[in-house]
Amino acid sequence: MTQSHTELPRFPFEAGTALEPPSEWAEFREKCPVAHVRLASGDEAALITRYADVKSVLSDPRWTRPTPADNAARVADTESGGVFNSEMATVLPQHGEAHLTWRRTIGKWFTAKRMNALRPGMAAMAEQLIDDLVAKGAPGDLKAGVAFPLPVWVICDMLGVPDSDRDRFAHWSDVMLSMTRYTQAEFDAAQQDFGRYMGGLIAAKRAEPGEDILSALLPEGWSDPMLIATGIGLLIAGHETTANMIAKMVAMLLADRSRWERLLADPALVRTAVEESLRLDANAGVGMMRYFTDDFEVAGTVLPGGTTAMCSMAAANRDEGAFENASEMDLGRSPNPHLSFGAGAHACLGQPLARTELQVVLEVLLRKLPTLELAVPADELRRVEGLAVGGLRELPVRW
Repeated sequence: MTQSHTELPRFPFEAGTALEPPSEWAEFREKCPVAHVRLASGDEAALITRYADVKSVLSDPRWTRPTPADNAARVADTESGGVFNSEMATVLPQHGEAHLTWRRTIGKWFTAKRMNALRPGMAAMAEQLIDDLVAKGAPGDLKAGVAFPLPVWVICDMLGVPDSDRDRFAHWSDVMLSMTRYTQAEFDAAQQDFGRYMGGLIAAKRAEPGEDILSALLPEGWSDPMLIATGIGLLIAGHETTANMIAKMVAMLLADRSRWERLLADPALVRTAVEESLRLDANAGVGMMRYFTDDFEVAGTVLPGGTTAMCSMAAANRDEGAFENASEMDLGRSPNPHLSFGAGAHACLGQPLARTELQVVLEVLLRKLPTLELAVPADELRRVEGLAVGGLRELPVRW
């Protein structure tokens, strides 16, 4: 599969149905593991699709996130480009020792031990949301009713945000993670409103610290812009991605209902089922762009300095060279070293939180709604367009 640069494939690729991957992933993995693609902005980037190559680029400290001075490829130009073009991306340290220090400081809040302590509270939130969904009657939208609010409730709780402000947080997160659905003006307004709100919240924590992340960060001596960016970053990273993954996971498990039945018969499979759902997520899954100033060889292809690379973790997760029967959903698959949370210095900081939320919501759904099923055929589920993290527009279910 040789590439002519006149007609580069447009990225992201179109997939047939919401739960199926684009056919290009397998084709590129096999014939063109380092492909040139054209982004929505018209800029060109290198797309890397094989497991070993994706892992090596993500783990190599020489590949960094692009800085404004790098002349890197842009995801989008006419749209806001969402969080990729936000102030947050410039305030938080992206490289070197400062980045590692920031991660270590925040990472203390996302240990497995802390997550286990949060489990009962998460389960209570999930039960309340499911009860509300059931009270409205079937069919219901599991995404709007459970998947979307739950991660907001959890992160608001961790940041010490009053329950009454949860809905505002959800709206800001939605605007800031959209790539195409909002204008630059709407994006700027959301970012300003959010920044002002976080600034007020931080001032309140200084006056009266609580048992929350923001209060705990005050002694670190960080500037207000960095505290604000950290709060916004945690909400955005901790909300939309997990909300979409909850809906996609449940959809995958109900698309072939024998999977749901298997979990009902053996709830001990919840942990491995969550990991397998993460591995088989059929969304673009490229995370942040990577940029390299010198020449770099990947899969026998030399990428010249100044190349912007996109690592398709989702395509890599279906690489037969890394996973036996990679296109099959095996609820008991173990080990499962998928790359859904990335790898290396920029691997997802909140992965213990995401895993815990996914496990808890699945456990509670299996317990409270064993008869849960899709209210539409799986191939009629509709994908959200123009969102950095991809997901379903709604998840119609009945019970």
